[in-house]
Amino acid sequence: MRVKAAILILLAATAGSLFAQEGTIPTGVPRLDHVFVIMMENHGFSQIVNNPNAPFANKLIHSGNTAMNYFAIGHPSLTNYLEIVGASNFGVRSDNNPDWHNLNCATNLATGKPNLDGPVSSGLVCPIAGAGTDAATPAIDTTNECNNPPQPCPPGLISIDGSSIVANDKTVGKTIADQLVARGRSWKSYQESLPPTGADNIGFSDGFFTDNPKIHPVPASETQGLIKQYAAKHNPFVYFRNIQEGHTPGLTLNQVVGFQGEGGLFEDLGSGHVPTFSFIAPNQCNDQHGRGNAGPVCDFDPSDDGSQAGLNPGLIFIGDLALRNLVTSIHNSPAWREGRNAIIVVWDENDFSFVPNVNQVVTVVDTNYGVHGVKSTRRFTHFSLTKSIEAGLGLPCLNHACDSTTPVMSELFAGRGDNDGDDR
Repeated sequence: MRVKAAILILLAATAGSLFAQEGTIPTGVPRLDHVFVIMMENHGFSQIVNNPNAPFANKLIHSGNTAMNYFAIGHPSLTNYLEIVGASNFGVRSDNNPDWHNLNCATNLATGKPNLDGPVSSGLVCPIAGAGTDAATPAIDTTNECNNPPQPCPPGLISIDGSSIVANDKTVGKTIADQLVARGRSWKSYQESLPPTGADNIGFSDGFFTDNPKIHPVPASETQGLIKQYAAKHNPFVYFRNIQEGHTPGLTLNQVVGFQGEGGLFEDLGSGHVPTFSFIAPNQCNDQHGRGNAGPVCDFDPSDDGSQAGLNPGLIFIGDLALRNLVTSIHNSPAWREGRNAIIVVWDENDFSFVPNVNQVVTVVDTNYGVHGVKSTRRFTHFSLTKSIEAGLGLPCLNHACDSTTPVMSELFAGRGDNDGDDR
């Protein structure tokens, strides 16, 4: 009965969808000069709110504008990252690495067949391009990512998605980055622990060594193995063919940089020379995802039961410190004092948990203008976030951001009076 109740609640998001590849410019958000999206990992709303090991996140939840009824779309991580930057999963419902520079494979949009994690992995993701049909997201998924056939999924591996979304057969393989470059504006994907060689042909890295045997492989004498701090699955832009191939100025892997060094996040923030859109992904210790070989403080949560009791408190604390450093660095940047700017802190998904714990996550909007302390109870999803960013940057809606059921998060970006209005 609890499963049925969860399904009925989540199916409400399906009705009335209106599909379009790229539609009109959404309204309801003041014109924004800079948007900073910080992605955190794998924890649900109730695991972060009032967690004593996440003092900064809770301070931000109190002082910023918080979506109290916000849902990730599905699982696993990569799906949600794609949905934030392009309002579609583009047929990818896995964490599989890119099939780098493969110009001959058929995209998941073209075949209409999703790339899945399980019960048998679909393998590398064909670079996203063109148009076609994305993957449907069921409210309750007892198959994908569950790799123990013929036995049923253990309860902790049931994917209880944030919405039931039907496939969109008019999906276009583009992101906010494409839209910005077409209008002469800029973007960067800031990825902590990216190797010095950059993102090309890399699935995982510890900041120097990589999983590519031709690019800084881990020495044979290293018994610990590669600590997968950087992960391509948390860098959605590298899955797109145009960015992999880099034929269009401004849409290249040069826009994917690390946190440190020349052109990196902290140098850009220090100089105030930041792009219009900054996508910021801490490494897999600092985003609260965890790794199994990086020491106790970075170890995975002991239990995926949706409770705070099942968490690794050190992982939550270290991630909270990293979040504090990022937000403070943005606040201290000269760019924060120029124009109207917004920081968006969002968790990608709640990982997996027991029924009826649905995929609700924390999302906070912190602006340098307008209202603060707003707590919205309207139902939002990652598609709402995409649509709201597009509204603030004057970009047309993309894919599921054009759905009639996708609301703009207006109250979380609201100004104070006419001077803070939508004055493009």
